[in-house]
Amino acid sequence: MTAIVIAGGRVVDQNGDRPADVLVDDGVVKAVGDKLRMPGADTIDASGCVVAPGFVDLHTHLREPGHEEAETIETGSRAAALGGYTAVVAMPNTDPAADSRAVVDFVRAAGERAGLCDVRPSGCITVGRAGERLAPFGELVEAGVRIFTDDGAGVQDPQLMRRAMEYSTGLDMVLAQHCEVSALTRGAVMHEGRCCSELGVPGWPALAEELMVHRDIELARLTGARIHVLHLSTAGSVELVRRAKADGLPVTAEATPHHLSLTDEQLRSFDATYKVNPPLRTMADIEALVAGLADGTIDAIATDHAPHPADHKERPLDEAPPGMVGLETALGVCLPILSDAGMSLVDIVAALSWKPAAIARLDEEHGRALEPGAPANLVVFDPAAEWEVVPARLASRSHNTPFAGRPLRGRVRHTLLHGVATVDTGTATR
Repeated sequence: MTAIVIAGGRVVDQNGDRPADVLVDDGVVKAVGDKLRMPGADTIDASGCVVAPGFVDLHTHLREPGHEEAETIETGSRAAALGGYTAVVAMPNTDPAADSRAVVDFVRAAGERAGLCDVRPSGCITVGRAGERLAPFGELVEAGVRIFTDDGAGVQDPQLMRRAMEYSTGLDMVLAQHCEVSALTRGAVMHEGRCCSELGVPGWPALAEELMVHRDIELARLTGARIHVLHLSTAGSVELVRRAKADGLPVTAEATPHHLSLTDEQLRSFDATYKVNPPLRTMADIEALVAGLADGTIDAIATDHAPHPADHKERPLDEAPPGMVGLETALGVCLPILSDAGMSLVDIVAALSWKPAAIARLDEEHGRALEPGAPANLVVFDPAAEWEVVPARLASRSHNTPFAGRPLRGRVRHTLLHGVATVDTGTATR
């Protein structure tokens, strides 16, 4: 393994923001300081760039097994590396679902074979994500699973969710909830509001999310369970999480780049590229999400990377599946929005890196401060680089991005996984 000197960059991590070189050798950070050199080492010129702990995505749909026409673990891992991610949590709504050790082991092994990022499988809360009986938590925790979710379908039965929380308190795990009361969203295709009414299409009310956020916060209060709220999308949900944290409850939350940047007005085009679950909301909701990230109410930025083949997204709006790809564009979407809102680079990188790493229990290997002995899972990005998305050039097998042709700012130049470059000068190495 060749040593690497990352020279002339700006190191951003838990220790702050400062100019420094970083020496990487044998898979770990060896030194951080001025004018570092090592005979025989490769040099990465990081002038004008940020050097930071690799990003960690709490919410990635890799589709394999069962839906390889949309994405594979290899193609999704490549997209992740290009986006600066050194670890992703793979969602369990595969076919078969990740409710058994066999599926979890398959996903992890496929990620290791790809070798582009650390793929950590999540597990289902209920068998088959059917919401009827609990998955075998103990078996899955023994297999290394730490996050459990029925993502795509919230657990509708409050008694079953209470039981899940009670069991979880004796295990090193977190329950991540897709908050949607399905009785309020049947047939919905977009946010319930003025735009929905003017278009004459069924709406997805904010209340459908907020009721379940409230329910699970109160169940966490009762049981002491750790819960994580997936893809917050409404101002009301942000306030519920804010109050829960003020009460000292073990609640964390995430927001997606698309919910931070796009509104329901995009659906006036009837373009299903903009159809997502939960739906795009209003500008007032975006402002609340940005404020929630700025004040720490929302812990993490998570992509909810959800690839779909073109022919699926070309269906009529009421028939097309929800979801957008987002691994390669997350930084470029979020950096200008959050910078303009007054967030520092340290706080932005925290939401992309070490905060999600801690939630996923990956913080021994990922999101570590750049100090001697830390695993060399790093990203180098140019915060000033402006670029536009060309869907056909995305590494993901699917190209259903809502950001095609939109100007983005902030681009990954290099990603290192255990000291080995998976992305070099903006190009995947394998």
